[in-house]
This record gives sequence, structure tokens and C-alpha cells, in this order.
Amino acid sequence: MDEKLSRVDPKLLELLVCPLTKGRLSYDREHNELVSEKARLAYPIRDGIPIMLVSEARSLED
Repeated sequence: MDEKLSRVDPKLLELLVCPLTKGRLSYDREHNELVSEKARLAYPIRDGIPIMLVSEARSLED
């Protein structure tokens, strides 16, 4: 994976929230996703762009 595409600007991460819960997100570098612990969803990042659609999110298993 391209090194540039596998990073999220910390300032952007401060602004983005989960569209379902409006809660904070954390960056999962291994899976290149933004994770909402509260909603138990992981939003993909494709070509450096966070896809903030609940329908595109992956459900997190316990």
C-alpha cells in the first residue's frame, strides 16, 4: 500500500465523527479504516478518502 494513502491527517481526524453516533473516530492503520467504537463500525478509506457511509462500513466483531 502506498505510504501516502495509509495515513490520515490528524487535523482531519479531529473534525470527522461517526455519522451514526456523532462520536469520535480512531484510525486503524493496519486495516486503513476509521473506527467508531461506540457504533462498532469501521469506515473504509479508499484512495485516501474516508467513506463515511454506514452502508459501506464494516461491522466490528467482539
